[in-house]
Amino acid sequence: MIPNDRKYTNNDEWLLEENGQIKIGITDYAQHELGDIVFVDLPGIGDSFNAGDDFAVVESVKAAAEIYTQVTGKVVAVNEALNDQPDLLNQDAFNNYLAIFEGTIDGEVMDADAYAAKIAK
Repeated sequence: MIPNDRKYTNNDEWLLEENGQIKIGITDYAQHELGDIVFVDLPGIGDSFNAGDDFAVVESVKAAAEIYTQVTGKVVAVNEALNDQPDLLNQDAFNNYLAIFEGTIDGEVMDADAYAAKIAK
C-alpha cells in the first residue's frame, strides 16, 4: 500500500512534510527493485542541496542507486540507524527515512494515486 500522506518522485523517493520539515526516503517499490540493501551513504547534517541534486546513495547486492532530493534546503537530521542496519529500508521503507530537510519542495512530485499508476506500468 502506498501512503496518501506524502508526495512521490519519478525516482521512487517519498517526501513527507511535518512541522515545517521534509522527510525523504525511498519507496517500498524502490527497495523491492534494489533487493537486499547492504549500505547507505547519508548526507551530512548542515549540507545544503538544490532540488534535483543527489544527496545519498543506497547500495544493494544488485546495484547502487543515487537518491535525489526534490527539496531546496539543508539537511537537519539523518537516520543514523541505517549506518548499522541498512536493511531497515527493506523491512519498512515507508517508516525509515534517509534524511530530514528544512526547505521547500521545488522539484516535480506526485500524489499517491499518480505514483501508484506510474509503478503499475
